[in-house]
Amino acid sequence: MFENIIEQAAALQLQEDILSRRLAPSMLFFGPSESGKSSAALELARILSCEEDASWKCYCPSCESHRYLQHSDLLILGSRPFSAEISACCSAFLRSPASSGAKILFIRSLRKLQIRFSAVLLEDDPKLGKVSPLLQALEEGLNGFWTAGADITGNALEKLCGSLVKDALSLADAGLSGNIPIGHIRRAAYWCRLAPNGRRKTLLIENAENMRDDACNSLLKLLEEPPDTVTIVLTSQRREAVIPTILSRLRPYRFLKRSAESEKEVLRRVFQETSGANYPKTEGSLISAYLDSFMTGSAEKLYPLAAWFIVSIARITAAELKKNGSDIPWIINSLGERYAQAAPPQLMELKSIKIQVVVKTVIAESGNFEDGSFPRFLNICLGLIADAARKSGDPGFIAYNDILKRHISEAETATGVLNQGITLALEALVYKIKTAIPKITAAGAFYARG
Repeated sequence: MFENIIEQAAALQLQEDILSRRLAPSMLFFGPSESGKSSAALELARILSCEEDASWKCYCPSCESHRYLQHSDLLILGSRPFSAEISACCSAFLRSPASSGAKILFIRSLRKLQIRFSAVLLEDDPKLGKVSPLLQALEEGLNGFWTAGADITGNALEKLCGSLVKDALSLADAGLSGNIPIGHIRRAAYWCRLAPNGRRKTLLIENAENMRDDACNSLLKLLEEPPDTVTIVLTSQRREAVIPTILSRLRPYRFLKRSAESEKEVLRRVFQETSGANYPKTEGSLISAYLDSFMTGSAEKLYPLAAWFIVSIARITAAELKKNGSDIPWIINSLGERYAQAAPPQLMELKSIKIQVVVKTVIAESGNFEDGSFPRFLNICLGLIADAARKSGDPGFIAYNDILKRHISEAETATGVLNQGITLALEALVYKIKTAIPKITAAGAFYARG
């Protein structure tokens, strides 16, 4: 059980709870991105539905259906980024087209998207007319990919895979929204109360923090009286992001950030990546950085802009402190000096330290983040700050690091969950940091190293 979940104590706890028959009907898997939360939830669904011994290599009809994410007793809702994962899985398959594992990986990456447009969720949904042609194109492409087998190779195989990726990403762009609508929760609740076709149903709600109050209230009714034949799993990066009334009805399982060696093992096993390439650093993980390398707005392109943004925040904060007659903390000078060399030279020539000018420049240089790269941009900013903290070795940096991380995370939530515009979110981010740092300094953080 859970052999595909590397270096996670939560997986061992899940296995123990299953074997001892202490598994809760509703659970929360929480932890950083790429820590295996969703993979563990999907493996749990397979295990609970298995018609035999639930072993990793079981080929009973139920396990086979779950392996390809085609089981009628599995329902997934909630938004997540798909472009990088699908592209990475496609690349892994094309590197090893004879590998059944690579083929299953690619198919699963497409099914994870497709299942979010289940007829269960889209009944009477106004989006149905818009996405139906895209859904049909993806389904036809998958059927062709499945039946082609070893008969198609070389350029023809690359063309077929490229078409699948294009259809999938078009579907994601047209049909997915950042929030989980109440209509999906209501339809999922109705589905949960129907008898399973097999042994047990599993409802997986990813990024459960992306629910408005009405959707939360609807889910709460289901959690208060869950059907005996359904297991409900919610995932979230942060436990505290889930509202207390829902959290109190879930058994939590914490997933931790893996070690670098374990992440390399995931890349080797899952994506068959053995090159040992150095990917741009992000706050999330080596796996996140690997996936990010498949994006058009990759970390490599966004890194210089993020470095300039961090330098600009340092300049704005330093100017505010100087105006008020306060000393400038060493961390502000350190961030400015550290990343000035990595920033684009033409941007470093800009003399303005007004928040609106900095934000306007970031928006213009990024193309308004129209490729969906804003979360990655914020993630790189977090990585830059965390990297400076690690290399400084100064305990006085902890307070600054924490406040910077918190406000950057708030900016991502504002755009991804609350649908706030990127311009407003960035302006609020710079203002909050500029305002918070003097308070941290006054509370006792160090002005100078040593």
